[in-house]
Amino acid sequence: MLSRIADSMYWMARYLERAGETARLMEINLLYLVEAEEDMGEVDKWRPILQINASEPLYVEQFGSGSLNTSRVLQFISAGRNNPSSIRTCLRLFRENARVARDRISKEMWEAVNEIWMGFNERLKGPLSAERAGAMFVDLRNQVARFNGLVASTMMRGEAYAFYQLGGCFERADMTSRTLDVKYHIILPDLSMVGSALDYYQWAALLKSLSGFEAFRRNYHSGFMPADVAEFVVLNREFPRSIVFSVKHMGGALQIIGLENKDATRSAFASISAMVDKTSQEISDDGLHEFLESLLAKLAQFHTALAEDFFQ
Repeated sequence: MLSRIADSMYWMARYLERAGETARLMEINLLYLVEAEEDMGEVDKWRPILQINASEPLYVEQFGSGSLNTSRVLQFISAGRNNPSSIRTCLRLFRENARVARDRISKEMWEAVNEIWMGFNERLKGPLSAERAGAMFVDLRNQVARFNGLVASTMMRGEAYAFYQLGGCFERADMTSRTLDVKYHIILPDLSMVGSALDYYQWAALLKSLSGFEAFRRNYHSGFMPADVAEFVVLNREFPRSIVFSVKHMGGALQIIGLENKDATRSAFASISAMVDKTSQEISDDGLHEFLESLLAKLAQFHTALAEDFFQ
């Protein structure tokens, strides 16, 4: 396979996953603003989204540190043309990478790519109200799920599919790690709020932003204990958005691709696998933040090694 095709399949999946995950985060945050008690200011409610999106410095550069409000964040995260992680930018690059790999994807996939891009590009023109944005986020999440269904049912299971799976699982592991790290450490410190309505909404919002609220409640019956949430999101091998689940499927994709003479990629992935093989107690002893910070660094190293071995 040509390196540019492998690169495009990998990034096609990453950009679509990032767009869908960002839409889910924004959707849940908008609901949270309505449902939660008014114990947090607007800045505190939106800064975590910018941090997870890794775009807070760019936002501050464009609008200033004292200008964080719902309407600006909605526009910046959803449609910001100068924001490389905005939903619009991700969907545009999703289509561009799909075009490069056009001969490796099915006709149904290509039609869906164009439908997604043209539909949401039109909807992202002009100012976004919270109500209009909320409906758009739900629709985008559904379109991403539909597209992944088309991938699963129409695409040949060869190297191109493996690079697509690798990119999607990598992005999911990265986004889940960022979401847990940022939100967990916003929620955890204030012990006086444990058991309050705000405490409930914060933990529920974290799990809903990862599409894991119902699954968590089926597995844990003692409320939202921080250690249980962390264990579920990091180590549950049956939850499709857990970190360990994503890493496991990255490994499956790499087996199809093959790592012969790709020592840097093999070593980098082995390091990630060793981390997610830790027990909940080991992670707790080391510190969850330290664990996630180290994992994000190792994911970045893996991406660099993969790019050098396969895309250059």
